[in-house]
Amino acid sequence: MKKPPLRLLFAFSAFLNFLLLAEVRGFAQEVALRRADTSRRTDTALQPGMGGQHAAVVAPPFWNEIVAFKKQDSLHRPPRGGILFVGSSSFRKWTSMQADFPGYPIINRGFGGSIFPDLIRYARDIIFPYHPRQVVIYCGDNDLASSDSVTAEMVYQRFVRLYDLIRSRLDTVDILYVSIKPSPSREKLIPKIEVVNDLIRDFLAKHSHASFIDVYHKMLNQKGRPMDELFVEDKLHMNAKGYVIWQQVIQPYLDK
Repeated sequence: MKKPPLRLLFAFSAFLNFLLLAEVRGFAQEVALRRADTSRRTDTALQPGMGGQHAAVVAPPFWNEIVAFKKQDSLHRPPRGGILFVGSSSFRKWTSMQADFPGYPIINRGFGGSIFPDLIRYARDIIFPYHPRQVVIYCGDNDLASSDSVTAEMVYQRFVRLYDLIRSRLDTVDILYVSIKPSPSREKLIPKIEVVNDLIRDFLAKHSHASFIDVYHKMLNQKGRPMDELFVEDKLHMNAKGYVIWQQVIQPYLDK
C-alpha cells in the first residue's frame, strides 16, 4: 500500500489540532458563561428603594441594619402616624426610648454610625413607609468626624437635602432636628459643631412644622466644656444621665 505524501500527513495533523483547539476553546467559553450566569443569579439581593427588583450586590453601608428593620416591620408593623426617630448611634443606643416617652407612639430607627447621605439613601425604606406625624432627626456628628475636609457648610447642605426630601413626600409632618451634641472625644470639632447647629437652627426658624431642639448647651459645664459624666468610656456615646437630659429637652416638642 502506497503511503500518503508527508505533506498531507502534516496538513491532516494540523487540521486535527485546529479542531481540538476549537473544541477546547468552545468548552472554556461555555464554562465561563455558566459561571457568569451563576454569579449573576447568586450575587443578587434587594437593594434599598428598588421596589423588589434585583441588582448586582454591592451592599451600601448599614444595609444589614436596614434589612433587620424590614424584617422587624414584617413581623410587627408600627402603626401609621407614629413619632419616628431616625439618625445615628445616639438614637440606636437609646434602648429605653419608648419607656422614656410613655404614652407616645415611638418608632426608633437609629442605625450604625450613619451620616446624612445614609439617611437620604434609606428614606424610602425607614422614613416614608411609616407615614409618621413627626420625624425627629439626630445626625451630623459623624459627618464632621468622617474627614477633616468636611465643612460645617457641607453638613448643613446635606441636612437641607434630607429636609427637602422628607418634605416632598410628607408635606405637613413636623420635622424636628436634635442639635449635634458636644462629645468630649470630639471636642476639637466644637467650632464646626456650633456653626452647623446655628445654620440649621436659622433654617428651621424660617419654616413651618419644623423645630430645632437644642441639647448642645444643656450638655456643657459652667466653663463651656462637654460634661464627661454624661458619657460612657468612649466619651462619644451617652450614659443614662445623658439620655435623661435628652428626654427632658425633647419631650415638650412631641405630640401625643
